[in-house]
Amino acid sequence: MAAISREEVAHLARLSRLAVTEDELDRFAGQLDVILQSVAHIGDVAADDIPPTSHSVPLTNVYRDDVPVPSLTQEEALSGAPDAYEGRFRVPQILAEED
Repeated sequence: MAAISREEVAHLARLSRLAVTEDELDRFAGQLDVILQSVAHIGDVAADDIPPTSHSVPLTNVYRDDVPVPSLTQEEALSGAPDAYEGRFRVPQILAEED
């Protein structure tokens, strides 16, 4: 028995606002039927003792612990800057100021 009928495909096409020809209705009905039967087959194979998962292999958190470490002082950071002003990096203006 087909999982989806030609009329259901036509209804879905109308809801999706798709212009579908008569030949396409027959072709899509067959293709969607294969897809729906495949999904149903997966449901038959699934074992009740296997919990649902989001990944096929176990994942662990890849983030490291947030541990404070010594960093540069403001003067050290600005020491290699080509241009500094009032403790900040000075860069060329790229946008004009609005009036």
